[in-house]
Amino acid sequence: MTFLDSAVWGGKFCSDGWRHSPARQPVTEPATGDRLGTVGVATAEDVDRAAARAAETQRAWAATSPQRRAAVLRRAGELFTEHAAEIEDWLVREAGSVRSKAGFETGLAIGECFECAALPAHPQGEVLTSEDARWSLARRRPAGVVGVIAPFNFPLVLGLRSVAPALALGNAVLLKPDPRTAVSGGVVIARIFEEAGLPAGVLHLLPGDGAVGRAVVEAPEVRVVSFTGSTPVGRAIGERAGRLLKRAHLELGGNNALVVLPGADVARAASAGAFGSYLHQGQICMTTGRHIVHESLVDEYTAALAAKADALRVGDPAREDVALGPLIDRGQLERVHCIVTDSVAAGAKLAAGGEIDGAGYRATVLTGLTTDMPAWREEIFGPVAPVVSFSTTEEAARIVNDCEYGLSVGILGDVGTAMRLADRIDSGKVHINEQTVSDEPNAPFGGVKASGTGSRFGGPAANVEAFTETQWLTVRPDIADYPF
Repeated sequence: MTFLDSAVWGGKFCSDGWRHSPARQPVTEPATGDRLGTVGVATAEDVDRAAARAAETQRAWAATSPQRRAAVLRRAGELFTEHAAEIEDWLVREAGSVRSKAGFETGLAIGECFECAALPAHPQGEVLTSEDARWSLARRRPAGVVGVIAPFNFPLVLGLRSVAPALALGNAVLLKPDPRTAVSGGVVIARIFEEAGLPAGVLHLLPGDGAVGRAVVEAPEVRVVSFTGSTPVGRAIGERAGRLLKRAHLELGGNNALVVLPGADVARAASAGAFGSYLHQGQICMTTGRHIVHESLVDEYTAALAAKADALRVGDPAREDVALGPLIDRGQLERVHCIVTDSVAAGAKLAAGGEIDGAGYRATVLTGLTTDMPAWREEIFGPVAPVVSFSTTEEAARIVNDCEYGLSVGILGDVGTAMRLADRIDSGKVHINEQTVSDEPNAPFGGVKASGTGSRFGGPAANVEAFTETQWLTVRPDIADYPF
């Protein structure tokens, strides 16, 4: 039996053990439409039971020694390493990842577990001064039960980056993966922590649709909701959590800009731009969605980018050596094509691509855009690179900031000019002489404006802030005297 053998999870969800479900959904390969298996679907009632059980087990888990919690996280990292090949196969077949992206994502998961293994040993508060004759402490305590709702595009790491720190800090977790990636974004995580020695009932895997997600948010035991996904859904979750007086950590969409400064190496810049726009078919919140190129380089850059786009093969990454795999489903494929064709109808010009290719989409370059065209204003979530020009750094800053999102920006060229430009940009992340797609387990991750509620992932400071509460604790040598 393999580590992810369907005999363990087929037709089931995980809540205090693997449970058969009368409701089931197919696990589908987007490149072919083939069925890879079947997972059990949870109901709102299942969520309620899981939340109650998680609240029971969380107290014992929080009371477990920091060394024991750290050992579980380290073992999880070791298991990801041992089973990397099998996990990568699932990311390729279920999520449509090309092989290099699947390896990158699995590597991030390994790093996340080892990084979070250090969290239990980090300082959990501070000593405060007090005007009275007492000790005064601010200590961090686990939030309790954390609800994690994860997307399809990087399904493993975008769920794990909340699950791992939440568990390390003593919380219980309800995990709802995207239905389209319930194995690579759900079953994998549940199996890893099961084998790593996490006590039963601390982590619950609850696949399902929006009704299951709403139940996770609304369960009274859930005190923190961590959501990664689209801005419209994130707004709805934030509103619901706000009414329930719960914290919601929202990592949402992006329409990220790559600025190419005068004098930049065009060949290297086009390579960076192609990677930023076409990695994982552009289905990344950090994807380079806007190429803003100095007028002295724009023609040369566009030609170089188009040449790279034309050279990228589209196909089935499980069976071919391709640069671009399928989009996650037919609906997303048609949406991308509609954005491109609507923009062309409005006057944009195709320099490359613009065609559906089986279950995928050709790497596309668009020029001649105006700021009201959908390919410029919207988060496309497909392999499309719109290009416009600028003449001054002031204009570049204005174009970058003229966007509802603020997640990631790349600036290519002279470092001094880039530094001055970076100071004028509204973005959660800025990368000088790199493209927009970058992530490390120890680095803060998050956006501003419609991209979310800031950095609530990555590194000890963000993780402790995200998944613990502050309690003020005072201690006196004797009972105080009071005037009553």
